[in-house]
Amino acid sequence: MSKKKASLKKNASLPAVVAALRQVVADSYAVLGQTHLCHWNVRGPSFFSLHTAFEAQYTELFTAIDEIAERIRALGYLAPGGLQNLAKMAGMPEIAEDAGAKEMVTHLITLNENLVKDLGKARDISGNEGDDQTQDLMIARIQVHEKTIWMLRSYLG
Repeated sequence: MSKKKASLKKNASLPAVVAALRQVVADSYAVLGQTHLCHWNVRGPSFFSLHTAFEAQYTELFTAIDEIAERIRALGYLAPGGLQNLAKMAGMPEIAEDAGAKEMVTHLITLNENLVKDLGKARDISGNEGDDQTQDLMIARIQVHEKTIWMLRSYLG
């Protein structure tokens, strides 16, 4: 059996906790990438505040993704990678480079809400499996993203 087929077979039989964490990594990378894009391209009267906020968000996400991927490894499985693979797994829409500031904020709210849903699934699965460490990690991540959503919504008024 080729390495690719063996890898696909193994991925099809992943424990539910690991599959949920892999989805969270992909989703988180999508949010990170879109937040970074918004950081680079935001303009207008809110440039400085949004530029700074977006940078804080994607910087925090980068560290969090590493922690989640390392949790997957601690469970004995491989973390997903590759931009094309992660984007396909996440399936999140991308924003145009020339989007306005309000459109960027609205877009990032939606992406963070999608991520919170998958974090909730991973929290529930890990809780049902008795994996307290993963459940705690997912609860902490939900709190971060709920705060991010609140802050982004506050910008919109």
